[in-house]
Amino acid sequence: MYTPPFTISAKAVNLIAEIAGMIERYAIRLEQEDGLRLRKVNRIKTIHSSLAIEGNSLSETQVSDIIDGKTVVAPIRQIQEVKNAIKTYELYPTLDAFQEKDLLKAHGVMMQALVDDAGCYRSGGVGVFGEKGLVHLAPPADRVPMLMRDLFSWLKQSKDHLLIRSCVFHYEFEFIHPFVDGNGRTGRLWQSLILGKLHPLFEHLPVENMVYANQQSYYDAITASTNAGQSGPFIDFMLDEIYKTLKAHQGEPLPDKVPESVPNKTPNKVPNKLRNKHPELSDAVWDVYALIKQTPNITSNEMGQALGISDRMVRKHISVLRDTGLIVRVGSNKTGYWRITING
Repeated sequence: MYTPPFTISAKAVNLIAEIAGMIERYAIRLEQEDGLRLRKVNRIKTIHSSLAIEGNSLSETQVSDIIDGKTVVAPIRQIQEVKNAIKTYELYPTLDAFQEKDLLKAHGVMMQALVDDAGCYRSGGVGVFGEKGLVHLAPPADRVPMLMRDLFSWLKQSKDHLLIRSCVFHYEFEFIHPFVDGNGRTGRLWQSLILGKLHPLFEHLPVENMVYANQQSYYDAITASTNAGQSGPFIDFMLDEIYKTLKAHQGEPLPDKVPESVPNKTPNKVPNKLRNKHPELSDAVWDVYALIKQTPNITSNEMGQALGISDRMVRKHISVLRDTGLIVRVGSNKTGYWRITING
């Protein structure tokens, strides 16, 4: 039997033990009076975060509105991505994480009307590109069916802990990059499905939300594993994210409702009139806007630390604000500052 290369560190062993102790406590949390509403909130966070990682700018509120059947003014493709993700996650109870045909089915729904070959493995070469160019060249297309068949065979037959198998599968899936598009969102969904074999609560645990908040670390862990020739670094990262997510949700109080306007962390700093004028901008973009409005000479690194996101994502949000005409740069990158051009 083919076995993907990976090592299990002492950190991973300890995290498995910690996670096991938290699972039942979170399961009890989901059975409390507001459990149904908590499931909905977590589903919104999951869909929003997984798509935001891929560049979708819709906010959690807009995702919630689409789920509720409300009209949302936003780019058609981004709305389609959300609708597809909603349909795919609705399939969660019917998908078998150990069946390759179910993976193809899920991808077909996830990427419907977004790519021509949704639900089919790619027929050409693909690469993963970062700011400095090519980060990873995926295996040739003619090897994909065999590689995926071997990976599913290992997943079903391996005796390793499901937490380990879920991480290894996620990494190997991203390494193979079996589809022309949609690999990231499908890979994260599939790890949740594998974890669902361990406990049903993982259907309602927004691991994607934690990955979104630590996006650069997510990519760094993938790169570190690729450089190491085995998925050990990625296992450590993902187990740590699962642990932190469970810890953050132990007995958490649930807000009265999903936010409908300005997020709590930037109260009264972005006028609703201005937000309504630009409904296409995400909450994360407005968070950056609010920080710039408050501290014009703030650096992207300082904004990243304040918001808990990567410097790369901050610069991406700044670019959106500049393109929209909401901010301009005055002076040089080192000694200049940001100026708000529209105050609503």
